[in-house]
Amino acid sequence: MSWKKVGLGVLIASALVSRGPVVDTQGRPTSTAVLYEGARLIPGDGRPPIASSAMLVEKGMIAQIGAKGSVTAPATATRIDLTGKTVMPTLINAHGHPGFQRGLSYSADNFTRDTVMDDLNRALYFGVAAVQSQGIEKGEVTFQIRADQEAGGLGGARLRVAGRGIGAPNAGPGAAAYAGIAYEVTTPDDARQAVQELAAKKVDVVKIWVDDRNGRAPRLPKDVFTAVIDEGHKHGLRVNAHVFYHRDAVDLVDAGIDGLVHLVRDQDMDDALVASIVRRNVYVMPNLSGERGLYTEVPPWLKPGTPLMKLIQESIPQPVIDRIKKSYEDRDPAAVARARTQYAILQRSTAKLAKANAKITLGCDTGLEDYLFGFAEQHELESMARAGMTPMQVIVAATSRAAEYLNLDTMGTLAAGKAADFLVLDANPLDDITNTQRISKIYTNGTEVDRASMRAGLTKVGTN
Repeated sequence: MSWKKVGLGVLIASALVSRGPVVDTQGRPTSTAVLYEGARLIPGDGRPPIASSAMLVEKGMIAQIGAKGSVTAPATATRIDLTGKTVMPTLINAHGHPGFQRGLSYSADNFTRDTVMDDLNRALYFGVAAVQSQGIEKGEVTFQIRADQEAGGLGGARLRVAGRGIGAPNAGPGAAAYAGIAYEVTTPDDARQAVQELAAKKVDVVKIWVDDRNGRAPRLPKDVFTAVIDEGHKHGLRVNAHVFYHRDAVDLVDAGIDGLVHLVRDQDMDDALVASIVRRNVYVMPNLSGERGLYTEVPPWLKPGTPLMKLIQESIPQPVIDRIKKSYEDRDPAAVARARTQYAILQRSTAKLAKANAKITLGCDTGLEDYLFGFAEQHELESMARAGMTPMQVIVAATSRAAEYLNLDTMGTLAAGKAADFLVLDANPLDDITNTQRISKIYTNGTEVDRASMRAGLTKVGTN
């Protein structure tokens, strides 16, 4: 379905009425033409940047882009000088799990409209303008939020939904907060019925779990996951898979899977699998969130003075920050060693996929406990670069590639005819990818996001 790029957004939905004023996070597109001049402009689709650009925005959409002086603007247009800044598309996350963390609490009871909106607003604060929820969704909450956003009555990062994911008995997501959410299927007929129910609810993608979940569940049989893929495609839906073992990834790619939301973790991806992924246009998400397990002290990005820590302090309750830092204390050296071995597998596979020009897409399991929206996506970009991707490859993965995968036709690229969703940065991320964290301004629909008004609500939510 198409995205109506309009909307009066709220910071936190109705629950914040008692805590303070509701804050607009997205505005209605203005009819006034605005010409943004002088910035280095990164289109997001891999084309070279324009060193000193001009971008004309009208009614929330990009009308023209070119070198400064080459774009003709109406005489009544507002001109905004962005000399010295860098402009790029807003980020898009293809793998998140909103709604379960509220302050220090992480539970199924937290899965409410208010908590989901907290996550979406925090994502937007960090420059993430769209989030694909990946199959851990209860009831109608996410569907209603999506409908309200598309009707123009709700802001935050745009939410895409998968509804309930599909797996073998006891093979769905493992945390206690997720119990009972996934479909549990054992036959191809069960699988097709689950997909038909999801299609009737107009999900954006279908999510499956196929591995044995570290021995706690049976592997989803090949004929069953093939039925999910086939039925999904009959309904025009892409199918994503949670994967762990190399053999599962091989079988899934052969069966026509559209996306792998993790890399394999038991061994490096071999050349044959990488070639098959590229040949079949499978989207892959490095999902390097496991990096959190590598450290025996607070990692560099959580220390004072980094641009990411600045964003964290502006948008995450202090008790949560304190707990995140404390989690690095007294770690089991053997567990850290195992994590480092497994993480090195992910890094090598990421580098191999990047070299082969696979369709790498930003997706990082955002929303796991203390891996909060916005923070996780921004850190994932840094991790992808350290794994061997160039800054340009990382930007493409987080913008145009993710938009392509999620069918967000007007997002992900700065070009005429696209929505005016863009970041204004204080430094060039092509020099250092962490410069995506040096956010000066965020625009959606051609309107600046009021981040200053968002901060108080984001840091107070869930602390009482």
